[in-house]
Amino acid sequence: MDTANLSLLLIAGGQSSRMGQDKRWLEYDGASMLEWLLRKAQRQAFACKYLCVERATAELLALAKQYEFELLVDEQADLGPMEGLRRGLSAMPTQYGLALSCDMPFFVFSALDPLGAELTGQTGLMALMAETDGRRQPLAAIYHRDLAPVFAAALANGERKLGAVIDTVPHQLVPVPRINCFFNANTPADMRLVRGRLANSWREVPLVTVSAPVSNTGKTTFIERLIPRLRAAGIRVGVVKGDCHGYEVDTEGKDSWRFAQAGADAVAVVSPAGYFIEQRTEKRASLVSMASRLENVDLVLIESRNHGTMPALSLWRGLGTPSIQEDTAAMFAGGEVPEALSGQVYCYDIDDIAQAEKLVKFLMGKDF
Repeated sequence: MDTANLSLLLIAGGQSSRMGQDKRWLEYDGASMLEWLLRKAQRQAFACKYLCVERATAELLALAKQYEFELLVDEQADLGPMEGLRRGLSAMPTQYGLALSCDMPFFVFSALDPLGAELTGQTGLMALMAETDGRRQPLAAIYHRDLAPVFAAALANGERKLGAVIDTVPHQLVPVPRINCFFNANTPADMRLVRGRLANSWREVPLVTVSAPVSNTGKTTFIERLIPRLRAAGIRVGVVKGDCHGYEVDTEGKDSWRFAQAGADAVAVVSPAGYFIEQRTEKRASLVSMASRLENVDLVLIESRNHGTMPALSLWRGLGTPSIQEDTAAMFAGGEVPEALSGQVYCYDIDDIAQAEKLVKFLMGKDF
């Protein structure tokens, strides 16, 4: 997208009512959510850049100066993102401005190339808005500066919904396929997904743990039902399982068994269809290290009670206490989930394997 003739309006009001704290300052991978978007924007050649906030603080002023944004403060408080957008449109010298919310941790500017292509040669349009999977993205959109008085009039009449105002003016919805790019982090449960996906973004092969607080919860069955759906989507799946009771790989009397009985510390068997390696160790090997040894897979599922890694899907069937740890991305439950977990973690039915497939794809850090 050619940004040279566009202004950038980064809408970062800061109310964050559903998060329970100011989400602009929530950290992942060593920086706040707001700073990550400022870093991405710094590499883009916009005509002007504005950071639109409800109230000025020393921290916001410092960030704006560091990343060469002009800080714009709402002229009326508690009116939500429409006031920030109105303020930015009123200030910018360009005809059009790109408005972005600060709570999209996986956003990349290239995702909006379809909007830039549609804007070229258009006349009379007041708004071009990204649409993903039938959902409009009013804070991933290009707006004409003449919308500023329209938003002002709407606010004066008590209207706060951007979509309701946009529907009254000439606009265009532009299909954008990269759904996860516009993922909004609005709640603590959302941030669990953000951190889980981010953990996989640095791995050559993504990992997802399936855990449960007690045995006989159904981890193996859950994975058995999930694998065919992932394979049907073209994802090659490997599985690493922890077993506190030990294991037997080979049958008594076979050559590999005889080598092990003779005292070999490692035995490998290679056939035309595959191979296995049995390695004796003095202490339990890390399941994550074992996952890294699997070849020709796109994803590794780790089945374990407490030896997996982030991100983890926690299963619960009413046995024991629901296991929600720092690495838990979501829960799949077969009973009523305690009210205290509401809003803190996403909870789905343990038999909803379609949702599990969707969630694992998201946590892999890829768009499908």
